Amino acid sequence: MTDSQAPEKTGTNPLAPAPAGARTAADVVTPELIAQLTKGVAGSGRTANHTPFTGEKLADLPESTPEDVRQAFEAARKAQSVWAQVPLRQRAAVLLRFHDLVLARQAEVLDLIQLETGKARLHAHEEVQAVAVAARHYGRRAAAYLRPKRHAGAMPTLTRVTELRHPRGVVGQIAPWNYPLELSVGDALPAFVAGNAVVMKPDTETSLTALWARDLLIEAGLPADVFQVVLGEGHVVGPEVVKHADYVSFTGSTRTGREVAQGAAARLIGVSLELGGKNAMLVLDDADIDKAAAGAVRACFSSAGQLCVSIERLYVHESIAGTFLERFAARTKAMRLGTSLAYGADMGSLVGERQLETVTRHVDQAVAKGAKVVAGGVARPDIGPYFYEPTILDGVTEPMSVCAEETFGPVVSVYRFRTEDEAVELANSTPYGLNSSVWTANGSRGRAVAARLRTGTVNVNEGYAPAYGSVQSPMGGMKDSGLGRRHGSEGILKYTEAQTVAQQRLLPMAPSLGMDDERYAQFMSRSLRLMKAFRFR
Repeated sequence: MTDSQAPEKTGTNPLAPAPAGARTAADVVTPELIAQLTKGVAGSGRTANHTPFTGEKLADLPESTPEDVRQAFEAARKAQSVWAQVPLRQRAAVLLRFHDLVLARQAEVLDLIQLETGKARLHAHEEVQAVAVAARHYGRRAAAYLRPKRHAGAMPTLTRVTELRHPRGVVGQIAPWNYPLELSVGDALPAFVAGNAVVMKPDTETSLTALWARDLLIEAGLPADVFQVVLGEGHVVGPEVVKHADYVSFTGSTRTGREVAQGAAARLIGVSLELGGKNAMLVLDDADIDKAAAGAVRACFSSAGQLCVSIERLYVHESIAGTFLERFAARTKAMRLGTSLAYGADMGSLVGERQLETVTRHVDQAVAKGAKVVAGGVARPDIGPYFYEPTILDGVTEPMSVCAEETFGPVVSVYRFRTEDEAVELANSTPYGLNSSVWTANGSRGRAVAARLRTGTVNVNEGYAPAYGSVQSPMGGMKDSGLGRRHGSEGILKYTEAQTVAQQRLLPMAPSLGMDDERYAQFMSRSLRLMKAFRFR
């Protein structure tokens, strides 16, 4: 976009940098902290991570080779056999202590999250909330999810059946950079309480946050060898994790997710994948426009749009589109960008050069093909090397990349619709199916529309937080947005193997009491008819 195409910043609430914080990266990431967090991390090479706020190096870190990964799995496997014998109540207690430690020491990890991802502090706090909720939930509910369950047997009173749940062994986890606390340790917690060990490969650029969480879990009572971390290039370390794991948990792009799934399938091991999204928000004709506009800011620009469940397509009923867009744009233009390690900024930075290139390409191509920039549309190197203004595009059409490709940045395209059926059809017209949002004054209407959307989660009158934060309910994607679910029973049972133990009593499942084969067959046929008549399941 040229300077002449950029929207003029006028009015009383221009986009401006938020006030700077007092602490610096050097104050937070000290040599002592790095030594503490990397203690016991397998790695014979060296790598580094950097902060998006300035592009400067934060820390030198161990880099794992394939042999380091193999040794990490070997150590984890030995530790897991002991950990699985620890009573479930004691394993759950580790999660509850971790919950308290995270909340008590949140300032430490908020600094790390901000420095490694570039996000605003309030958005970093979403990760603290999510991890605390998951720790509390599985700390309290794991026993109910994992307890032996009695089922009806083949023959009433004669067959006693019990379903048992056993840990899979060592879970290989490949975690992304965008939510380095929640999407690393948050997903590992149910695996641990189910009796597994975990070998995690976090993104190198956000590994300090994951290592901090590991250190805190060990302080809470988790045996150190049960939680292994390996670091390095994704194309080197990632396949090695899949090669040795008993189950794989992956969060990332759809393209890489397919590769992970293929590797897991070749070994006949289970896999859960949370992948990309092109999430839609529907603003119906009876929606509260001010609330929807405020909600759209949260839904589209939290973590600078680098959130799998954030909104990138916004469908507004034509009768209110003009008013909505005006109010949404005003709120967007009033947002403050900043690098402060303190609350106050409304949005932070993109994570790096690749994300900035994608955002810039999508916006510039759309404008060149006729789209209009309603707000934003320019990079802000005056604040930091990867800052980009929260951007609203109007007039986006299908040939433009931003129309169908996942941007994963602070960019949303606005479209208009006439009927509910049209809105639903447009929202579903994507290969993705992760999250969506519906805004209406009528709750029953909103729930009815939500049920028609082909996404794993739908939020009525909010963007993403209610569904994600309701941890007793499953969260995950349909279509190209993934396989499996986190949270709820599915979020922990996926880390277990089901075993059925059936005990036959008194009579065998075979001819007996002097019956020949024919009389036994007649007896079983009568028994089956009776079981149906008496509504046995």
